[in-house]
Amino acid sequence: MSAPISIAGKADWLRDRHLQHLLAVLCEGGEQARIAGGAVRNALLGQKVADVDIATTTLPEETVRRAEAAGFKVVPTGIEHGTVTVVAGGHPFEITTLRADVETDGRHAKVSFGRDWTADAERRDFTINALYAEADGTVIDLVGGVADLEARRLRFIGDAEARIREDFLRILRFFRFFAWYGDGRPDAEGLKACARLKDGLDRLSAERVWMELKKLLSAPDPSRALLWARQAGVLSRILPESEKWGIDAIHGLIRTEHDLGWMPDALLRLEATVPPDAARMKALAERLKLSTAESNRLQRWALTEPVAATTTETVLAKALYRGDPRGIEDRLRLSLAAARARAAGDDAAMMEAGGLSRLLAFAGKWQRPVFPLKGADLAALGMASGPKLGEMLKALETVWIESGFALGREVLLERARSEIGN
Repeated sequence: MSAPISIAGKADWLRDRHLQHLLAVLCEGGEQARIAGGAVRNALLGQKVADVDIATTTLPEETVRRAEAAGFKVVPTGIEHGTVTVVAGGHPFEITTLRADVETDGRHAKVSFGRDWTADAERRDFTINALYAEADGTVIDLVGGVADLEARRLRFIGDAEARIREDFLRILRFFRFFAWYGDGRPDAEGLKACARLKDGLDRLSAERVWMELKKLLSAPDPSRALLWARQAGVLSRILPESEKWGIDAIHGLIRTEHDLGWMPDALLRLEATVPPDAARMKALAERLKLSTAESNRLQRWALTEPVAATTTETVLAKALYRGDPRGIEDRLRLSLAAARARAAGDDAAMMEAGGLSRLLAFAGKWQRPVFPLKGADLAALGMASGPKLGEMLKALETVWIESGFALGREVLLERARSEIGN
């Protein structure tokens, strides 16, 4: 008989005394509580654990009573679904009573509470997300999740189509988790089920669609998952802008990120898959309900003209001052990735990549210079407030920009005196 699998040596967070106290409180009187889901999965992979969730046999009200009696802060975040959040040692832990689905509508489920760990595991989405761990770190695997994790295989629990019909968000989660944890080809049955049921994506809220897409795009290498999502017709369903434009540029971008040490950037990767069309980017942002900052970045990128590799730093500095620096930097990064993708055996592409690298480095260090004059300076020279003063200030700023920001305050004031005198 093989030795039990444990995360004890891989999870420093498991030794936290507050967490151990909470688990002990929930296990009193014959009840059970275990770490559940992603924390166990990531611990087995040696990856960072962001959140620690707990599954328990105690009913929600009893969970609240025990936690409060132990001095923990309790927030009933989803008590009707069996979930409460307990703050222990300054860390929030989501605690959910074991459940079974009574009724599903493709997004939400009516649940009944129980004590059956297998039933609780089987209602989850993927085998690798249905792992549990005891307080001592012993892993409880009721659906074959450990073997799938070792094989980097993402597999629905039970019938893939049935799991998706319970919650159509699982289609997007299939590709998102494949991007983060899968290898090789996606599970054939899961892929077919996603393709067959993709119409169900229309029932999801825009916020949830964008949340899943952004998490997919944030994976270390989302390129294979995006390709399979496109083949299944899922990507064009949620991101029709990518359909005719294609997503081939994503491969070169990911390679460049890895080679140059760029941090994964979901928005930049999105820009690599869609056309730089401001009107379509505005519509995309509205449809998926992007944040104001995300929407602005996407539209400014679309409005920014590409920068040629032969551009001088002086010309680039003027463009950075007059335009949107983030949009220009995004353009440079995507152009550099594209040039690097063509560079193998292509001297022209290698030279282009070198020029773009130089410009990108300059843009990264560039600091916006401050125009040395204000309206009060022209008023002090006797110029009356009004449109003409604004026009004069703008004209002087243009002269200053064209000088490469070299003209100083006194030279500009002298020019202003001359203009006012005329």
